[in-house]
Amino acid sequence: MYAVIRTGGKQYRVAPGDVVKVESVAAGDDKTVEFGEVLAVSGDNGMVANPANAKVTAEVVGDGRGDKVLVFHFKRKKQYKKLQGHRQNFTAVRIKAIEAEGVTYTS
Repeated sequence: MYAVIRTGGKQYRVAPGDVVKVESVAAGDDKTVEFGEVLAVSGDNGMVANPANAKVTAEVVGDGRGDKVLVFHFKRKKQYKKLQGHRQNFTAVRIKAIEAEGVTYTS
């Protein structure tokens, strides 16, 4: 059982029990996040469907920052060099349940 969700402009394949690092999301008071934009769901029989009312619930494990990505600009023969770094923020979430077509899948 898995689902494909979209959050932060990216798509993730998730299953119940997985820990996924997604773009920073705001969690509620009970540290749960609900992803409503589910693109595809695969059930027990192996068929992939696109249900209209599916949702994925997850709990926030922690926040952090990714590895540094260095951006280097260089123009030859012009004595131009520029170095810039970037670290992207992320939120680690553990998938608790996938609900699709009235059926709930948990780990």
